[in-house]
Amino acid sequence: MNTAGGDRGIRKPPHRTRIVVAMSGGVDSSVTATLLRREGYDVVGVTLQLYDHGAAAKKKGACCAGQDIYDARRVAERLAIPHYVLNYEQRFRERVIADFAETYARGETPIPCVRCNERVKFADLLETARDLDAEALATGHYIRRVDGPDGPELHRAADESRDQSYFLFATTPEQLSFLRFPLGGLEKSQVRAIAADLGLPVADKPDSQDICFVPEGRYAGLIEKLRPESAKAGEIVDENGRVLGRHDGVIHFTVGQRKGLGLSGNGEPLFVLKIDATNARVVVGPRAALAVRGIGLRDVNWLIPADGPFECAVKVRSTRSPVFARVMPRGDREAFIELHAPEEAVAPGQACVFYRGTRVLGGGWIAHTEPARAAA
Repeated sequence: MNTAGGDRGIRKPPHRTRIVVAMSGGVDSSVTATLLRREGYDVVGVTLQLYDHGAAAKKKGACCAGQDIYDARRVAERLAIPHYVLNYEQRFRERVIADFAETYARGETPIPCVRCNERVKFADLLETARDLDAEALATGHYIRRVDGPDGPELHRAADESRDQSYFLFATTPEQLSFLRFPLGGLEKSQVRAIAADLGLPVADKPDSQDICFVPEGRYAGLIEKLRPESAKAGEIVDENGRVLGRHDGVIHFTVGQRKGLGLSGNGEPLFVLKIDATNARVVVGPRAALAVRGIGLRDVNWLIPADGPFECAVKVRSTRSPVFARVMPRGDREAFIELHAPEEAVAPGQACVFYRGTRVLGGGWIAHTEPARAAA
């Protein structure tokens, strides 16, 4: 019985096929390794140590450090599979944490999970899997890989509440040919039930939360240490440039934010409309001014041929539902999005991901937006 929901897309029989599993120490990756082991594959577990495990061990809901490495090792022992721990701290610091700080310093809102998948897990770890003579790298992500007529396709997970396709938009076609996602067809409740039935030591372990390398969600201190200039005090102004107040650094703000502005006595609630990091200025205005109709994207990853404009649904934040839009490619790595209806609080630094039904067509990083009022 294939409880993981589908053919693995590998021609060799399982007993002659090695699959490396990225084991974070959580229930999802542990069940991934378990399912593949039960199907007869030659499974090798690999855990990445991404940051100081001494500090991380004290934080609940962390991943890839401390207790999680120990938990991954215990599961591997239970499954009787080889298990390796690779120290990727320096790479993670250079490619993810530094980018996180740089993005905030530019006045944008980063998504470090995307960068981690793009620059560490699906880059170096994938090459490590090849070095181990594996036919595939499997992860515990909730997303589906479907073999289509023109090659492998990326699709949203069966469990929409757990779908992680937004965070995997940067996966390239070449990477997708080597990746497998055994949990894509399962509900989270099924995954925990499998773990419990098998007596896995992580069956009841809480899911990782927040940003793994930021203790208690207090990211400002980390950014100030890496980019001291980002803590420069400045002005809070309205759309006309009138000074309404002061702030302690642009890193404390994101587009769409209402709380924490320190403003009072205004006729209506004010929201962050724009962050001018160069001049340490935060622009605020009424909620109506948050609406945008146009979005410019950079570093677009295409999972379909981008021969010309097309209609699809797009998602501009991980917590938002997809909305209809027109995507207009501008060269190989840029695009402009015309939203059919205005969207609020679209923040530079976030991602815009393209969908047709459940299929992921690609996506890119939001570079700038055009207000709905200007486009009207």
